[in-house]
Amino acid sequence: MSEKTIENNKVSVIGKIVSDFTFSHEVFGEGFYLVDLEVNRLSDQADVIPLMVSERLVDVTENYQGCTVEAIGQFRSYNRHEGSRNRLVLSVFVREIHFMEEFTDYTKTNQIFLDGYICKTPIYRKTPLGREIADILLAVNRPYGKSDYIPCIAWGRNARYASNFQVGTRVCIWGRVQSREYTKKISESECEKRVAYEVSVSKLECVEQIVR
Repeated sequence: MSEKTIENNKVSVIGKIVSDFTFSHEVFGEGFYLVDLEVNRLSDQADVIPLMVSERLVDVTENYQGCTVEAIGQFRSYNRHEGSRNRLVLSVFVREIHFMEEFTDYTKTNQIFLDGYICKTPIYRKTPLGREIADILLAVNRPYGKSDYIPCIAWGRNARYASNFQVGTRVCIWGRVQSREYTKKISESECEKRVAYEVSVSKLECVEQIVR
């Protein structure tokens, strides 16, 4: 993997493991497992972020619940087929994991940098209280012609700025990974609680504007 490609998608999260490892998939004999990491915000809230971890990084048969770890890697997506529809599934693909005795600097628990391309016209809206929001879908290139599709959410002046981006514009984003619960209507009589993952934008920069 080229160093340049790794540089366009960088995540670092620090938190407590709050689940067991569950098997996800295998690639060329290497097993990958999912585990949930609870990452504190500066407020009283916390985000629960799924980590995708190779069995070659840690002993996935051990119970690490309650352990504090730093996970460094990339925010990745894949499409999961559910009936006739595809669902975008996101997780932090872990390249390094470090167990920590204690941690006190909560300003650095959750950091992400993305360098990618706008692949859907941003959706700009206002809350009932007048707060500006923009939903952005960013395509971040991987090697071998693959891409990750990362939902991002911007606020205030960043939202206003992002609302003018056209499809194909190259953008750099700094922020944090967050989890958000929502209710999905399955049928007329059935609803299901789900969790969405996205990047909360703290800073964004237009690198190459598409001119039409």
